[in-house]
Amino acid sequence: MKPRHAPLRSRRAPAMHWLVLAAGSAAACGLLAGCGGSGDTAGAAIQGSGQDQSITLFSGQHEQTTNGLVTAFEKQTGIKVNVRNDDEDTLANLIAVQGSHTPGDVFFTENSPPLEFLQEKGLLSKVSPATLADTPAKYDSPDGDWVGVSARVSVVVYNPSLITKSQLPTSVMQLADPKYQGKLGIAPSETDFQPIVTSVTRTYGQAAALSWLEKVKSNAASHTFPDNETLVSDVNRGQVAFGVINEYYWYRLKAEIGASAMHSQITYFAPHDPGYVIDVSGAGVLKYSKHQAAAQKFLAFLVSKKGEEIIGRAGGDEQSYEYPIGSGVTISAPETPFGQLQPNPITIAQLGDGAAAINLLRQAGLL
Repeated sequence: MKPRHAPLRSRRAPAMHWLVLAAGSAAACGLLAGCGGSGDTAGAAIQGSGQDQSITLFSGQHEQTTNGLVTAFEKQTGIKVNVRNDDEDTLANLIAVQGSHTPGDVFFTENSPPLEFLQEKGLLSKVSPATLADTPAKYDSPDGDWVGVSARVSVVVYNPSLITKSQLPTSVMQLADPKYQGKLGIAPSETDFQPIVTSVTRTYGQAAALSWLEKVKSNAASHTFPDNETLVSDVNRGQVAFGVINEYYWYRLKAEIGASAMHSQITYFAPHDPGYVIDVSGAGVLKYSKHQAAAQKFLAFLVSKKGEEIIGRAGGDEQSYEYPIGSGVTISAPETPFGQLQPNPITIAQLGDGAAAINLLRQAGLL
């Protein structure tokens, strides 16, 4: 697993999205299948004899985050967790193709749409009500099929030597302004970008969203990146003036290279702007898991006080720079306090499975 101080490049392949041809997914399925393997009260409930038990976790989360959680869960329960890392969209597509033959037990994501995709296909088990009770309902599956674990927020990252804060767009819609041609960087194949597209579509409609994407593509023609890690690094190095990312990528870069090497800053779009989006990382138990009880224990641990403190802690090789949202835990790292954010009020249900956003990105030639 990639330590925090390894070069900040994505561990993931370019996003394939879960609406790809089944043939490609089936090939990936064969490849993967051939591989091996709330407080103190909630924590106590997770305890048990885990000897000789194991579960397989399909994880689209960052490996640093997953590593810290898995290590603590194994120590607390004795249940071994075999982790399979890949893009969350690739894994969601794979699970859909595997169906009842999946070797997986739990699916852990960076964003909610891949979980909603599997929920729509009936491939997730209901989450224990006690586990759901540890997080605010608005960050959980509307149908109780997965639980929210942590959150991130979209921001503008910029290099003050190339563009001043006053020159930046205050709305995501302004990314289409011709004055930003050659200055804007985007990572459209990242699943983090899809919720922004969905938010724009919900606010202005599909036709306006497509027109916006086409103009954004033109403005970012020479600065379209495969992932957020590359985008934030290039902004920091002065290769591009600004871009849109989830803020934790900036904090991860700062932790990696040190404050003295940071030449970029971050800011937010205007309050409630469609580009100011909260993304929720979640986890669900796969319907055809052969280890349902152990898998439910893992979900309960993720949102327990101990699990959420791992997400929210400052320092350590597995610091996530994400916002914990369960068991009343708050972040101890330097981000803006979660309660002070002013995002677009789009709901988990409205973000949906991301299919419409993917379709628009394809129509615009960004995928």
